Amino acid sequence: MRFNMVKNYKILKMLLICSTLFLLVDALILLAGCNNGRYANILSYGAESGIASYDNSESIQKAIDQVNESGGGRVVIPAGDFYTHPIELKSGVELHLESGAKLIGVDNIEAYTKLKYKKNPSLIFADGQENISVTGTGTIDGQGGAPTFQVKGDPGGRPMIILFHDCKDVTVTDVTLTNSAHWVQFYTACERVRIRGIKVNSHANLNNDGIDIGSKDVVVSDCVIDSDDDAICFKGDELCENVTVTNCVASTNCNGIKFGTASTKGYRNVKVNNIKLSHASEDNHRQWSTKYPGITAPVTIISGIAIEVVGGGIAENIDINNVSMTDVQTPIFIRQGKRYDESKAPNTYLKDIKISNVKAVSESMMTSSITGVPGLYPENITLTNIDITAPGGGTADMGSIVVPEAEKEYPENRILGTIMPASGLYIRHANNITLSNVNFHFREPDDRPLIIKDDCTNINYL
Repeated sequence: MRFNMVKNYKILKMLLICSTLFLLVDALILLAGCNNGRYANILSYGAESGIASYDNSESIQKAIDQVNESGGGRVVIPAGDFYTHPIELKSGVELHLESGAKLIGVDNIEAYTKLKYKKNPSLIFADGQENISVTGTGTIDGQGGAPTFQVKGDPGGRPMIILFHDCKDVTVTDVTLTNSAHWVQFYTACERVRIRGIKVNSHANLNNDGIDIGSKDVVVSDCVIDSDDDAICFKGDELCENVTVTNCVASTNCNGIKFGTASTKGYRNVKVNNIKLSHASEDNHRQWSTKYPGITAPVTIISGIAIEVVGGGIAENIDINNVSMTDVQTPIFIRQGKRYDESKAPNTYLKDIKISNVKAVSESMMTSSITGVPGLYPENITLTNIDITAPGGGTADMGSIVVPEAEKEYPENRILGTIMPASGLYIRHANNITLSNVNFHFREPDDRPLIIKDDCTNINYL
């Protein structure tokens, strides 16, 4: 028995030695990977943290280039504050921000105006790349509140944080994006985009859209967005197609879920579900209640759901389901207009829209609406299980208010007037509209007609 015990001990010892050797071999393989570029920590390339005057872009770009040239891998931003000029992400590279890592864009607008994609400069940029990703629980800060970026009106050279153009197989997960000088992130003309679990907090400047999508085969899920401008925005200057947005919380001073304004090509096969909307945590630029009468809360969303085709493109097969919203001026705003050269866009349309299971609390007399213009009629629109609570207070004579056509106006709710003649829903120049279990409640009595129809056919109540 003693002999067997000794023998078994020797065997166990040999196994432990072998296991240790295997671990050493694995470590050597990993180190070899570090040397040939499959894994690159920016500290190994000369990056330094905590120095605002030190530009880390050369170190970061060297790491990205080496990983790209070696066939792909991970570039690591470790814990610390790393200031940088713009960087270009390349095929096969995962830019990974570890916990406590912060990548900070320089507060110098000139650093962004020299980029090859000058129309929309950005801190992290990729054009025509494949299999790229930004991951990790770190933060990317655009310093958008810096004096150099305080440009009124046209955003000019103000940079975004992320701009990916014409890329395939894009992944962005878990990171925090904050303080953009322009839109926070824009995915345009890309294919197969996956965005999950990111956090956006951006109130540093105007035009701070939370996320802008103008791509195909996109899934956005489990994100938290708090932005000054439109929170979830679909851009249609490239066909925005086969997109799903789900399980997100969005706060904004502008529109919550918005299709537009860009719509020269439009949107097709888009699903949005399980979204919670509320007013933004800050209001540094808007103050809607001081600008327009009848708004009953100090901080509000413009429209909770805005579907707009005004650039000559299309909107087709859009399905929006299970949305809750508070602090909203207009719960649902569907608009087709003519802000384009009609001879160049003869086949524009807005049709096959389903909006269901919406619970909204409104804070204005800018009623929900479905409107086209003469010759352009939104059609095949179904509203199901809609429950809207509004402030009320409308008088009977308000029911005769004339609503302007505003054919070529920028499509926000207020172009139709800050007080609408209908208390619940205004429909004009639209065909085949179905209302199923659509209910309105008012905190104060409202003597305006509940629903007004003008130049419509086939309005169905179920």
